[in-house]
Amino acid sequence: MTTTSLRPAPPATAPFGSTLLSFVLTAVLVSGQLYIVIPLLPDMAATWGTVPGELTWLVTAFGAGYGVGFLIFGPLSDRFGRRRLVLAGLPLAALATALVAAAPSPEAALVLRAVQGLAVATFPPAGLAYLAERIESRRRAVAISAVTGAFLASAVLLQVLAQLLVDTAGWRGLFLISGAALALSGLGLRATMLPGTPQTPTGGGLLAAYRPLPELLRDRPLLARYAASVVVLTGFVAVYTGLQLYGVTPSSGELLALRAAGLPAMIAVPLLMPWFGRVAPVTRAAVMLAGGALVLAAAALTGAAGPGLVLLLAVYAVAITAGLPSLNESISARAGRSRGTALALFSFSLAVGGSAGPQVAALFSGFTPLLYALAAAMGLSALAVALVSGRGGVPV
Repeated sequence: MTTTSLRPAPPATAPFGSTLLSFVLTAVLVSGQLYIVIPLLPDMAATWGTVPGELTWLVTAFGAGYGVGFLIFGPLSDRFGRRRLVLAGLPLAALATALVAAAPSPEAALVLRAVQGLAVATFPPAGLAYLAERIESRRRAVAISAVTGAFLASAVLLQVLAQLLVDTAGWRGLFLISGAALALSGLGLRATMLPGTPQTPTGGGLLAAYRPLPELLRDRPLLARYAASVVVLTGFVAVYTGLQLYGVTPSSGELLALRAAGLPAMIAVPLLMPWFGRVAPVTRAAVMLAGGALVLAAAALTGAAGPGLVLLLAVYAVAITAGLPSLNESISARAGRSRGTALALFSFSLAVGGSAGPQVAALFSGFTPLLYALAAAMGLSALAVALVSGRGGVPV
């Protein structure tokens, strides 16, 4: 005689409100760790008797660990499950973040920042894949757009927060606060994420998780979308770096206003996603990329400054905030069961773009030539995404 378990199967879809809240907060914390150190560099330099310029490697070290982590953990989330990977990674991220606060030297901080980047990289590819699988289809575009917007918004939010609190808490205190916040976010995800099963077969050893990589990298539509992702985030970071490099504004207050110009768009776009979602993701991505290119070209052509530039940057932020989740959705849909691996490559593309942005901005003689170059790159990316759309000409 055999018995069967009466335990009900886990629900197919995740609760929308609690999932979105926990994922957005975690996205801000995770991605923001890349940027939070920037306002802290003068205080860290004073602690260690050096100059801020010599500590910029603390940003690079985190970015390197972050990018490599995507490639490691995205495929593992296909193999072991999204929830299991995220809940293992965030406690490690919290510990590494807190240990940065105890770093006795720049060299120790450099190593810990790389470990920190590696650990937080468990969340983006697994989290985005989870949303694509467990949020009901009519709300999926909203969820992905909100979380992608949170990744972008963290660049402003965490720098502003660090600047406001560093005099009170000190740079070591801010890393301790960040570590505690990451630990709490892990508890929040534990409470909201549904248990799941691996997406790929478990046989064949650990390296079997990486077998989909060559096939994904040979897929022309996916390659076009990955390249577009690099271009989009390179442009996003390069524009805001260029504002500072080329003295576009005479005061720090105006520069802060330009940096914050995109925040309303990052909030509004997810609310508009039910309407945007009526358009196929590939088409939506191509349109948004083309729109972003036109906005940058208009800013360059008119020499916009002051309120005019604030307005154009706000529209540009709309294009970025809607374009990236559209690329994400189209990649996720095309990848099938290898979704985690495909989105790891997407996240890696964003890391490459974010790292390249400052260097690209520094290549030009002024802000206007930079805008023209970025507009041309985005326009070409829009064309590539539209033309290389899928099997048999059908967007996939």
